[in-house]
Amino acid sequence: MGNSHQSRFSTDIHIPYGTQQASQERSVTMPATKYQTGDTVMGRWPGSSLYYEVKVLRFDTRSHLYTVIYKDGTELELREQDIKTASGFQTRSRSRSRSRSPGRRRSRSRSPARTTRRSSSRTAAAVAAAAITESAPSTRRDIKLKDTLEVRLTQEDTKAAENNSNNKHEKKEENNTASKVNEKSEAKVEAEPVKNRYNLRRRKDDGDAKPAESQPEQPEDKEATVAAAPASTSLDFGGKIGAYFWLLFLPAWVLFVILQVNLEDPSLANFPPQLPPLEAFWDAQALGFVILWILFQALLHVLPVGKLSEGMPLRSGERLKYRTNGLFAIVASAAAVAAAVYQGVDLTYIHSRFLQLATATLLISVLLSIYLYTRSRYAPSDQLALGGNSGNLVYDFFKGRELNPRIKSFDLKFFCEMRPGLIGWCLINFAMALAEMKNQGLDAPSYAMILVNLFQLLYVVDGLWNEEAILTTMDLMHDGFGFMLAFGDLVWVPFTYTLQAYYLVGHPNPLSLPAVAAIVILKLAGFYIFRKSNSEKNAFRRNPSDPKLSHLKTIPTATGKSLLVSGWWGVVRHPNYLGDLIMALAWSLPCGFNHLLPWYYMIYFIILLVHRDSRDMSDCRRKYGSAWDKYCRTVPYRIIPRVY
Repeated sequence: MGNSHQSRFSTDIHIPYGTQQASQERSVTMPATKYQTGDTVMGRWPGSSLYYEVKVLRFDTRSHLYTVIYKDGTELELREQDIKTASGFQTRSRSRSRSRSPGRRRSRSRSPARTTRRSSSRTAAAVAAAAITESAPSTRRDIKLKDTLEVRLTQEDTKAAENNSNNKHEKKEENNTASKVNEKSEAKVEAEPVKNRYNLRRRKDDGDAKPAESQPEQPEDKEATVAAAPASTSLDFGGKIGAYFWLLFLPAWVLFVILQVNLEDPSLANFPPQLPPLEAFWDAQALGFVILWILFQALLHVLPVGKLSEGMPLRSGERLKYRTNGLFAIVASAAAVAAAVYQGVDLTYIHSRFLQLATATLLISVLLSIYLYTRSRYAPSDQLALGGNSGNLVYDFFKGRELNPRIKSFDLKFFCEMRPGLIGWCLINFAMALAEMKNQGLDAPSYAMILVNLFQLLYVVDGLWNEEAILTTMDLMHDGFGFMLAFGDLVWVPFTYTLQAYYLVGHPNPLSLPAVAAIVILKLAGFYIFRKSNSEKNAFRRNPSDPKLSHLKTIPTATGKSLLVSGWWGVVRHPNYLGDLIMALAWSLPCGFNHLLPWYYMIYFIILLVHRDSRDMSDCRRKYGSAWDKYCRTVPYRIIPRVY
């Protein structure tokens, strides 16, 4: 839950091929469709004006979408208006483009060797190229006409297009309406990028997947429309039944674990712990403390400190802005905590009221989730997440319907992912160190407590220092904001990731200096792998044309995106997960081997990352087809080299 730096809880299922027989059987009860299973037609590539030869696999009567397969094995869902019969298409040839007058500005700009028109929008082209790349850059050395993308920015504002002087000149030269429409579609980028959408097309495609240019459409068809989120058919976490289970299990598990660690002997033989009276779960002062902490973090977040960072492009092409001042927030929080301690505030209150604080935070996360679901019912369909729009109330409440819920410019999901819970994690650890000194009569925290505090503080500070990286994660880009993330960010992270520190308060574990040195080396190794691999990935997603990344090898896909197969990403498919697991091991070792409870985080994290890997596998196989199979052969191991 949260992040994978930033990843802590956060998917598509490969749909099998349909058959002609199944189609005939369904036709008895289903309404007639324009295209039948097995038909070979021309399908528009999403986000572009180009059509490719595809085969119809099935038609979903609920979402009214056709599932089609391209010649490289890539499966996509298309609307009926994005599919046409083979008739009515006119294949573009080189002789046709060369026959045009060299004095024509339009024909010159189409030549792959000419860059006059594209140079005016070079910055926008770089941004769009970064947006379409999944996990790896195309190297400058390997850039060929075959694999290079030309970014064409289609102007939606008709008035802006008419104000383009070159466009006016071309319209005078053209005598038919169809040519005028095509001229408008190639207008230069105007000053309002939010009104544009990106169309991506290859300059030169493989022989068996040649694009065909459709006959000119009517002007009204040229108006750019944002695709609405289709109804979710691939459900995660056990589907609708699983949503009921997790809604009940997750809060109960957090409370049970807190009760278990308070036992004198927190072994599995004493699980589950005896339930205290209900009044032991509630404390109004604890609720006030949690609310005050969240408001304080919100205040730090909205202060005009730090820079405004752009997120990845949405389906509409829009890029939201985020205030990334996390490092300032944690420094200001540390200063506020130090001032409170200096004024005599007893932070061991956090240890003695840990159960009540968890209950109060759980209540806030539930109320926030109800608000998020309610407002999502009134959100435009294009602002819904692709995975949380199933139509089932419980599932959508759990998974989250709206992708980027905002109150004006205040992004609720980004704030909860990075601030109250993450910085609260460090505050709780510090309070546990003070409680250990008080309960064990120590003048300073033990070596084990110091290691746990420093390791996890480093992890949080690194995440806030590289706060922009979360903008490219699954949580921010794909998952809706509902109970899963709200509970994960506000409750799961601060009240389960602190179990090692909480455990050491009542169950000290002396460490020798050689043991301390060995654990530190292990931590640093995991941190290096984690940070290095994440830096490679995030740097490329931001700027795939960066010369510093030209040495990286990639596998191109039919979608225009590339798969990274060098550096740490050539060792295993998820090297950042590998680094995360090594760090998790270093966090648990200081607690010793007397009980399984402090190893809970390690066990949970293995399950989480294996689940995330399976989600990535099914999603990528559906999106990239044969390119993904080649990638899996090139990088056979998922997380641990020669093991898994």
